[in-house]
Amino acid sequence: MSTTTDLIDVSERRSAHNYHPLPVVIHEAHGAWVTDVEGKRYLDCLAGYSSLNFGHGNPKIIEAAQEQLKNLTLTSRAFYHDQFAAFCAGLGDLTGKDMILPMNTGAEAVETAIKVARKWGYEVKGVQPEQANIIVMEDNFHGRTTTIVSFSTDPAARDDFGPYTPGFRIVKYGSVEAIREAVDANTVAVLFEPIQGEAGVLVPPDGYLTQVRELCTGEGILMIADEIQSGLGRTGKTFACDHEGVVPDMYVLGKALGGGVVPVSAIAANEDVLGVIKPGQHGSTFGGNPLACAVGNAVIEILNTGEYQSRAAELGEVLHARLRELIGHGVIAVRGRGLWAGVDIDPSLATGRAVSKELMARGVLAKDTHGSTIRLAPPIVISEEDLLWAVDQLADTIASFR
Repeated sequence: MSTTTDLIDVSERRSAHNYHPLPVVIHEAHGAWVTDVEGKRYLDCLAGYSSLNFGHGNPKIIEAAQEQLKNLTLTSRAFYHDQFAAFCAGLGDLTGKDMILPMNTGAEAVETAIKVARKWGYEVKGVQPEQANIIVMEDNFHGRTTTIVSFSTDPAARDDFGPYTPGFRIVKYGSVEAIREAVDANTVAVLFEPIQGEAGVLVPPDGYLTQVRELCTGEGILMIADEIQSGLGRTGKTFACDHEGVVPDMYVLGKALGGGVVPVSAIAANEDVLGVIKPGQHGSTFGGNPLACAVGNAVIEILNTGEYQSRAAELGEVLHARLRELIGHGVIAVRGRGLWAGVDIDPSLATGRAVSKELMARGVLAKDTHGSTIRLAPPIVISEEDLLWAVDQLADTIASFR
């Protein structure tokens, strides 16, 4: 099994079809470029849905992982290890929060946030047992566990996975009034993405985050920002909430926190929130393991320089300026912030899948969502020349369908 055809054939026969990948088999990668098993190079404009913000094989991250692999990879949380304190303190300082609860995947971090919010509601706010509710947004994407899909509005994620977990109220994204109308005495939190990635890189109206912060403070409920895709440099700031100077009560982090090397996630909050969790009430064998913490520490050091945030902001201006030129030429709309864009292709021309496949043929890897939208989120290490080349390939691809 060495050719693309052979490897895809076996993969399709021997694995569950819970994904629909593009027909490329990647063998190695460096920076913003990947190479397939037959030696063809592609520019990665997806970056593992923001998991690879710092590029494939980032030297600082790889060095930290290799060094840790030689010493210690796992203890479980039955014991302390020498990477844990630095990780919790470093991520706490980066988020401006007292405490960290590390997990592995983004979905685990969201589940953790839900549990903590409910427990806080019962023990601190005084909500009656089993009555807590959390307000969430239409078109959200927070993961695919049974609890999370219970409040998804995406039929593909939700249908036929019931019975569903109660305790969630779904409201229109971008509307503070919709949140206000849904709040009652049993509401413990508002959970949202500062920018909805899976929905097509949807940016809320200016002032929305500020208004949500004010509402949550006024109502005495937790503001929980899922920054798994939007955080850690992607939008030109450390967190997408920073664009409005807003600090949520809880950050939910993942993807880029693992540097594209290992799954690392966490929630960050102050002690008056995270302090409700006591020994035995939540955990994970691999959560906060030595290898994950060593990689996470390297990621935190990278972010503390501010270099990647500035680069994402500068390249983002280049990206969006060039993409806006395509509006009216096969593109209906462009959205996003920093080095992150959702591009709506005219559906009368082609589906997003068809555009993605043609882009792949031209040496650019991107991914469609919701029919005719293409997401662009290259590693922040991408050069301006390569970035503009990628948009040129998109322009040529769209023209080929006209």
